[in-house]
Amino acid sequence: MRILLAEDDPTLQRGLAQALHETGHVTIAACDGAAADLLLSTESFDLLVLDLGLPKMDGLVVLERLRRRRQSLPVLILSARDQTHDRVLGLDRGADDYLTKPFELSEFEARVRALLRRGQAGTVRIGTLAWSWESREATVDDVTLGLTRHEANLLEALIQTAGRTATKATLAQLLGESGIAAEDNLVEVYVSRLRRKLTGTGVEIRTVRGLGYRLQEMASGSAGNG
Repeated sequence: MRILLAEDDPTLQRGLAQALHETGHVTIAACDGAAADLLLSTESFDLLVLDLGLPKMDGLVVLERLRRRRQSLPVLILSARDQTHDRVLGLDRGADDYLTKPFELSEFEARVRALLRRGQAGTVRIGTLAWSWESREATVDDVTLGLTRHEANLLEALIQTAGRTATKATLAQLLGESGIAAEDNLVEVYVSRLRRKLTGTGVEIRTVRGLGYRLQEMASGSAGNG
């Protein structure tokens, strides 16, 4: 996913960009409102993370101009403006979510995931596997696979990076945020369980030695998960 991060605090910008990169997203940073507005009018993004107190153009103005252009990408506001009327104003101007500073990184990442799911309304199909972004359910020929919450988290992460490698660190972080100790061997346990449930779907989880895992459609005649 391509995410525009409009934040003028260099330390916070670097930290958030690194966190988004580690979860497999491409992050473009803008240090002021005018730069963010220009990028939004000329390039395509899947999410806007928007600070309100930006130089050159206030974040609310950036948001208003975005919506006037009828661009529907999700917007997550980050702001130290923590009064109720500030949050109401931001949401009324077209934001999808509002997170006040300071905040926990895990909450930021959870809200990003939720908004990206919302922006991906519909169903993606790989082989005979169908994944609904809205319900977060996996089905094969309209039969639900019956994934646990942790298995669904892993499958969603693998689908978001389909064709690329999801690192063990990223997957371990997902499990850790779900209340489980984030250890490599635990990732292997859940990947193994997920592989069993994907048997016969035409989809496999390939091991990329020393890096992580990759979800892909099985080649004709392929048998094995590597």
